[in-house]
Amino acid sequence: MRKSPIRVLVIDDSALMRKMITQMLARDTSIEVVGTAMDGTFGLKKIEELRPDVVTLDLEMPQMDGIETLKHIMKRGPTPVIVVSSHSTKGATETFKALQWGAFDFVAKPQENAGMTMETIADELVAKVKAADASRKSKSAVAPVASDRLQDARKRPRPPASARTSPSKIVAIGISTGGPNALLYLLSQLPADFPGTILIVQHMPQGFTEMFADRLADSCAIEVKEAQSGDMLLAGRALICPGNRHLRVRRMPLGDVVVLSDDDRVNGHRPSADVLFRSVAQEFGSKTLALIMTGMGEDGAEGIGAVKESGGLAVAQDEASSVVFGMPKVAIERGHVNRVVALDLLPNLLQVHCAPVRASSLHS
Repeated sequence: MRKSPIRVLVIDDSALMRKMITQMLARDTSIEVVGTAMDGTFGLKKIEELRPDVVTLDLEMPQMDGIETLKHIMKRGPTPVIVVSSHSTKGATETFKALQWGAFDFVAKPQENAGMTMETIADELVAKVKAADASRKSKSAVAPVASDRLQDARKRPRPPASARTSPSKIVAIGISTGGPNALLYLLSQLPADFPGTILIVQHMPQGFTEMFADRLADSCAIEVKEAQSGDMLLAGRALICPGNRHLRVRRMPLGDVVVLSDDDRVNGHRPSADVLFRSVAQEFGSKTLALIMTGMGEDGAEGIGAVKESGGLAVAQDEASSVVFGMPKVAIERGHVNRVVALDLLPNLLQVHCAPVRASSLHS
């Protein structure tokens, strides 16, 4: 167990935000803010001087912006970086760039009507600082996506939704910290004629999931979009649950659909992987593959057990390829998982499991 406090450097051009982040982290005695910096240039000097365990980084700064600062940090250290991002379109775009450049995770700045209180944001920031510090001793192995593969995906036309059939299987994914890059790898490996439907709960704030889905769509042969209530479950389609909503499935005579709701948080999350997993277990049972991937906490651990009990396949990402081995570990320890699989083997698992057998479908 760690005895000394986790040493954090706060880099933000706003004096108010530097003060707020410092106050949020001061709530936990195991964390110590050892310094602050008003821009990237000053922040890099502070990193050399103070050698912090974790850095929080604003992206929209004058002179040297957050992305350039992050690139320098990754070259020098690297030191785990948690991005503090605005809810603007530009902020979301830069956040996903930062994750691709090696940022550990991000926290959205407080915004009115965003469904997050200051206390909730503080708890999230503290938890992510602790997870980032713990990650320094582990080696995550998110496989890179070849650029030519992404270019090929963009060139291949997808069949229109009206031409697609009901899926052979339902793949339900619960994922959190480390998710954006892991999902980019996983989904980019699937062919346009992938026969299953994929439903994804990624712990991400409201306002970020639509852009996240768009970025995945640009890199994948399958269709990827942010889910809307009434969206049909179709072969070759992946639906991302919107931030601050829950996602369930419903079987209908004219085609199965997703349903979004504003029900209370589950395990402190909305969306919650437990909500998704329990829904697909109830509606589709043995025709479900539930996958719990990298992330903090225990969301999804009980729900994936419901999938296993219903006859579906319950799979956890392995520790070596997880940025944070929290959610998968809890599910494994509770005995709710059939198989533990490395990230680079998951695309093949999904294709094999979802391969149609004698033209079967969810309604057969």
